[in-house]
Amino acid sequence: MTAERINPSELSPPAGFSHAVVATGTRVVFLAGQTALDTDGKVVGDTLPEQFEKALRNLLTALAAAGGTPADLARVTVYATDVAAYREHAGRLGRVWRELAGRDYPAMAVVEVVRLWDEKALVELDGFAVLP
Repeated sequence: MTAERINPSELSPPAGFSHAVVATGTRVVFLAGQTALDTDGKVVGDTLPEQFEKALRNLLTALAAAGGTPADLARVTVYATDVAAYREHAGRLGRVWRELAGRDYPAMAVVEVVRLWDEKALVELDGFAVLP
C-alpha cells in the first residue's frame, strides 16, 4: 500500500493521528472491533491502558493474519466507556501505540459509548487497512 497522510495547515496539528489518509492498494481489510479478550474469551487487564494494549495487539494480530502491517492501517476508531479516562491516559496510550504500531498514524476517532459488548471491556478498536 501507499499511504499519503494529509494534515492541512488550516487544521490544528494532529497528535497521534492523521487528519486524512489517501491509501492506494489492491485489497481492503475490514477489522472487527477488538477488546482485551484473551484466547479463552475473557477480558484481561483492570485498567484502560492494560486493556488498550491488549485490544491493539488483538487488532494487529487480525491484521497480520490478513497479510497486513500497522503501516497499512488507513482508519481506526477507538470506542471508550470513559473518554475522560482516555484523555487522562493519553500519553501512555500513545506510547503503547508507537511501540506496537509505529508512527505512521491512520485517520482516527475516539468515541465514548455507554458500554461495550463485553461488559468488563473499557475500550474497543476497529478499523480498516489497505494492502498492496
